Order: sequence, then structure tokens, then C-alpha cells
Amino acid sequence: MKETAYAKINLALHVRRRRDDGYHELETLFAFVDAGDQLSVTPAARDELRTIGEFVGALSDPFDNIVMKALSALPRPRGWAVTLEKNLPVAAGLGGGSADAGALFRLVEREQGLPDDWQARAAKLGADVPACVRSEACVGRGTGAELEPVVNDLTGTPVLLVNPRIPLSTSPVFKHWDGVDRGPLPQGDLRTIALEGRNDLEAPALALCPAIGDVLAALRESAPWLARMSGSGATCFALYENAAQRDAAKAAMPSEWWTMAGALR
Repeated sequence: MKETAYAKINLALHVRRRRDDGYHELETLFAFVDAGDQLSVTPAARDELRTIGEFVGALSDPFDNIVMKALSALPRPRGWAVTLEKNLPVAAGLGGGSADAGALFRLVEREQGLPDDWQARAAKLGADVPACVRSEACVGRGTGAELEPVVNDLTGTPVLLVNPRIPLSTSPVFKHWDGVDRGPLPQGDLRTIALEGRNDLEAPALALCPAIGDVLAALRESAPWLARMSGSGATCFALYENAAQRDAAKAAMPSEWWTMAGALR
């Protein structure tokens, strides 16, 4: 069996306050691109993981990969040999590890169904994992694991992802956030919330990784109807009215940057 681990982007990300447990209270608008990492599984005597792809070298410990943790979280009658093709950059604001775990959950669902408490099991692996299991546009609250439906009027929208090939860990970005609550996520359909929303982590991420500013400037010159940083960076995205605009923008990006063209699911 094969499954795509769809890249996650935050069309908007509002940081409201720091909670007593040390986490930040978030309101975010999740969306997913129809491209990402690739997982394939075959029956095996025991669970095992093989990693390949452009960004395999960025995985600090393949044996402690979130895919292996997801396998342990979902008992099966036999082992699985999993091959993970790592096409998404690591520490990039795309939820790559969470997307990989989400794809694994979908493979298990296809094979034998998921347990009733799958959301709780997914949340233990990471705040973004429950959203990545379904990989459908939604609003996330709390740490991002409390999901609400949203009217998705952007399915098929051409999207371009660009990363300056600089990893950026989430924790330092949050530590540089100024602590100012700038208000809640807007209400409405996906397009309305995206346009009226913002990413509160963009400023602290820029302070740590100025190259994000170069990426955003290049994207905004390509005439998208929205360009913004995703998550805690350093990947940025741009949304276009048609695929020709997106493809022209991709061709215009510096060759040393990582790019991925696709469409919103």
C-alpha cells in the first residue's frame, strides 16, 4: 500500500496566550497541499522503517522517527516494513513529521480501520497529527489538536511552497514571540479567514531567519492573491488564481531554494 503524506500549511496562525502548562494557546487555519512525502508498506515479521529521499539526511534519528511511534500507537496483527520517501524539508513549518504519522494512520485505517480513540492516540504523537490524519482544511484551537470544520472554498487552488533551505526549529521562534495577543481568528469560509488572518510567528521567525523576508518578497512579486509564512517557518506559500501563474512563479525562484508546486486539497 502507498499513501501521500500531504504537506500541511497554516493559512493563518494566531497566538493568543501562554498557558499554565507551558504551551501556547493557538488558533490556526489548517490547509493541505496535494503533494508531500510518500509512504509505502509491505507485510513483515516485525515493524521496520527505511528512509530515502532528498531530506533523509536531516532526520536526526531514523529509529526514533514519528512513523515508528505511530506504528507502536496502532496495534496490528502483523508487522509492517515502511519506506518513507522524505521529500519535504525538516523543521520547515510544513508539519512533515506529523504528515508522515497522519499518512500512517490512513494506511492502518485502510487495512483494518482505526480504533475509536484514534484522535487521542494521534494527539500524543504531536499537536498537528490529528489534523494531518484527515488532511482536510479545518480550524485548530488549543495546541492545534482541537479541530473544527470550516467551509472549504479553495479546493484545487494552485499553491507554491518555497523554503530557503534553512531549518528553523519551532521552540526558538515561540521564545521570540513578543507575547502580544492581537486578537482571534476571523470567522467565515477558508478564503475569508485566510485573507483576514495573519501569522503571529512571522516576525519572530524573520528575526531568526532573515532569508524568510527574501522568500516572501520574491513570492509577492509573482502576483499571488496571498503570500505568507507557514507555521513557525521557514517555508512560505503563495496562492494563485491559476496554475500558469503558479508555474511561472516557480520557474522564477532562485535555484538554490527548495520549491514544490501543487494544489490545495
